[in-house]
Amino acid sequence: MSPVSSTFILAAYTVSIFVSALLLFSVQPLFTKMILPRLGGSPAVWSVAMVFFQSLLLGGYAYAHFLMTIRNRVIPVVIHLALLGIAFLTLPLAIGELWSTPPESGYQLWMLALFAGTVGLPFFALAANNPLLQAWFVRTRHPDGQDPYFLYASSNIGSFLALLSYPLLLEPVFSLRTQNLIWTYGYGLLILLIATCGGLLLAAPAYSFQDRKIVDAATANPGWIDRGRWIFLAAVPSGLLIAVTAHISADIAAAPLLWVLPLSLYLLTWVLVFRTRPLLPHRWMLLLQPAAIAGIILLLVGGGEGNLFILLAGHLVCFFIIAMACHGELARRRPDARNLTGFYLALSFGGMLGGLFAGLIAPFSFNWIAEYPILLVMAALCRPDGKASASSTTRWYWPALITFAAIVVIASYMNGEAIRWLSDIRAPLIVCVATLSMIGAILLRIDRWKFAATIALSLLLIQLLPGYQHVETIRSFFGIHKILVTQDGRYHLLMHGTTVHGAEKILNDDGTPITGRPETIAYYHKEGGIGRAIAAARARKDGPLHAAVIGLGSAALACASQPGESWRFFEIDQAVVDIARDPNRFSFIQKCQPNLQTVIGDARLTFAKEPDGIYDLIVLDAYSSDSIPVHLATREAMNIYKNKLAPHGVIVVHVSNRHLELASVIVGIANANHLKSWVFLNDPNRNAEYIFANQVVIVARDEADVGDIARSNMWTPATPDEHQRIWTDDYSNVVGAVWRRWRGDRS
Repeated sequence: MSPVSSTFILAAYTVSIFVSALLLFSVQPLFTKMILPRLGGSPAVWSVAMVFFQSLLLGGYAYAHFLMTIRNRVIPVVIHLALLGIAFLTLPLAIGELWSTPPESGYQLWMLALFAGTVGLPFFALAANNPLLQAWFVRTRHPDGQDPYFLYASSNIGSFLALLSYPLLLEPVFSLRTQNLIWTYGYGLLILLIATCGGLLLAAPAYSFQDRKIVDAATANPGWIDRGRWIFLAAVPSGLLIAVTAHISADIAAAPLLWVLPLSLYLLTWVLVFRTRPLLPHRWMLLLQPAAIAGIILLLVGGGEGNLFILLAGHLVCFFIIAMACHGELARRRPDARNLTGFYLALSFGGMLGGLFAGLIAPFSFNWIAEYPILLVMAALCRPDGKASASSTTRWYWPALITFAAIVVIASYMNGEAIRWLSDIRAPLIVCVATLSMIGAILLRIDRWKFAATIALSLLLIQLLPGYQHVETIRSFFGIHKILVTQDGRYHLLMHGTTVHGAEKILNDDGTPITGRPETIAYYHKEGGIGRAIAAARARKDGPLHAAVIGLGSAALACASQPGESWRFFEIDQAVVDIARDPNRFSFIQKCQPNLQTVIGDARLTFAKEPDGIYDLIVLDAYSSDSIPVHLATREAMNIYKNKLAPHGVIVVHVSNRHLELASVIVGIANANHLKSWVFLNDPNRNAEYIFANQVVIVARDEADVGDIARSNMWTPATPDEHQRIWTDDYSNVVGAVWRRWRGDRS
């Protein structure tokens, strides 16, 4: 083979694999974002999407493995090009009328069917390209074909760039329709590139693996134990990817930015470990892995409070190190080129298993996010067997660990001073156990089972010692809901993620039960933005209100109503409705509106069916933790709200958020619908009483519709930023909202 032809073959295959990976991983956030509005912007949408894509990746790898068992070289090329051509005929991607409305339950199965019926065939064809093209490359007799795994790095570079460019370039600049068209044109280009690779394969002399010298028969013929280890090492970081993504996106937004960061790092680890000369030595990653696992435990102990970027960086860096350690072990154990497609098949099978556990099995099996700690324990078991220390410390490790665990677990079920004392030292105790595990793994060289057991104990303590008198956890497709009782028993709290979504004072300061109508506190205090807006709307109408509230929470706003008024609540999550209606948890409905009307479903679909021009007040308070359903904050959504307003009605939008600046978004979409806006921002410094700082935007057709608010110095008239693009159903920019909040913008 001449140098010119050798260079051309290498370039053709490298570019084809790169472009294929670029398309494969850019379609994931693109299409998932297309279906988000149908499912309330839930972070679980991405988890289920990942399960689908990982499962179809396995199907593509199995298809590639089967094709390469065919001895005739022409048949695989013809079959694959035909498959790509048929898939191209289904583009551009579109969601048909059949999928316009999701069911009332079984969202996961509905989503899987939706993905299969729309993006399934094009993605399946793309999924086969990486192992198939590498196998073709080996058979071209290229000099580098004996160890083609460097092409896997090329594939993952394409994947990495696709994911990174989506939230930073494609999403902020192009509409969904334009993104879809760009992807379709790229798919057509890829077909031409793969046809070129197929032609190069057919033009090459016949190839047989017997022409190659097998250096190590053991690696050439891996056994079932080897294959099982491949699957396990691939499954753990794959499941951890979904778990860490769900954890960080639940408190910010169900948006591609938060999806692609962990996935980009995940792919980057594949790039780094399959380089001919790894930039980060595997021994370094194995040394850092115990510190990374302990680091995640420390972050979990601290909850979600703190700087967004520090929290994100902490979880992502630790995840990166753990994934590097697991994938580095896979790279070290990779087989000879003759088993290439079988190796990739095992990796994809492990990836699918990890995804199934974290994305589908765990949400149905646990009422809290148990998959994250479980996968951390499994990550500890991914460490290779090493020469353990024979010191007296390690010999006594098991008895000491078991004794300590028994004492703490028994004490956690006791009442009185013991449990209060444990709650007071909760954080230092868990930190000490996590630190002990790290020291044991790094310095004492304890085996992976001791390390995993110590990690499991520290994670168990997080669950056993929550820092509250009582914790009840309820899990649904839309998130994790916690009902907490404070240590003094005076307050019941509803939390979603790390954010308080509702609070009710149960006991007076002297410890006696509160009777009568509950006070609205948290974000709904009468002196807060929502309370003042409701009062202004009531004063402006000078009569009973006809109100709609999007987002139920603990139903505190049920007690903002007055006799004779009609209040209707719209909530997507049946679990939230069940929580709010239970008087043992919260009594707002029982004591204020026993006949409360609730409409279940996504508000963009259900609220749009309401009659036009009937509501004097619309309150939008539909956040999941600090996560925002983006489709409720678009120009088209605001038009729906406007159409439902009575002649002098107002729209009140609660935009309090630790991580995103949303007031300017609401002002922009209101102005696009010829509406005026005023912004309220106040911090009463009464957190101890569970009365919080809040930011609210009130929107109306005319200044007279907001009454005294237009003249109040507590409300600021707002105009849109001419340099800030309006959010629409076809465009949103979460990165910009994060940047504005980090920069300190308040409106």
